[in-house]
Amino acid sequence: MFRQLISTTILCGALTISSNVHALSSFNGLSALNQLQFDLLSKDLGASLSYKALSPAEPLGVTGFDMGLEVSATQLKSASVFNSATGTSFDTLPVPKLHIRKGLPFNIDVGISYLPGSISLLGYELSYALMEGGIVMPAVSVRVTSSKLHGSSDISMSTLGYELSISKGFAMLTPYVGVGSINVTTTPGAAYSGTLSESSASLFKAFYGLNMAFGLMNVAIEGDSTGGINSYGAKVGFRF
Repeated sequence: MFRQLISTTILCGALTISSNVHALSSFNGLSALNQLQFDLLSKDLGASLSYKALSPAEPLGVTGFDMGLEVSATQLKSASVFNSATGTSFDTLPVPKLHIRKGLPFNIDVGISYLPGSISLLGYELSYALMEGGIVMPAVSVRVTSSKLHGSSDISMSTLGYELSISKGFAMLTPYVGVGSINVTTTPGAAYSGTLSESSASLFKAFYGLNMAFGLMNVAIEGDSTGGINSYGAKVGFRF
């Protein structure tokens, strides 16, 4: 059963990587947008492309690793604007990524995520567990995240996030919830400098998820609302 789940997720990831490369391969339709539409595009990009940890608050420990394939789907709030800018027809944007986290001393974890393509996406995280958690007590952590688009002359986009999360393990299941803020900055390329200007926004984020451990194999599912824009994601891989 779980082998089928892994195979299905990897297949879905491969398919969505193919479609997502097309979705983010060009932003040469920006000339059709006014400033208000560009601001709406920036918020959709911030919600869909900001770093998503898909992980509980408890630290991995010095020898710990968490690696896998992650796929998130964001329900675009301004789909018509996104499609005008990219020449696509998405209502829900799939964003697959490779994801690796590593435990360090002093309850610190670091992580990186990567989406390849003609326009690529890199994300990073640094988290610190204020409370490790245990049989009775929950784990509590704070996290700083960032993400950035690379490879486009039409647009640049970066996010900086601050999050607080809490989780409590019950045998193989670890539910978690959290809140945070995502600061998104989107800048049009030089070709649009006469009509569009930089867009910045701070988006409130609330998220919830469930981590499921099956030996070394790990499955995590998560939902979040960033600036009122909903995303749902899953990660399948190995955590130890």
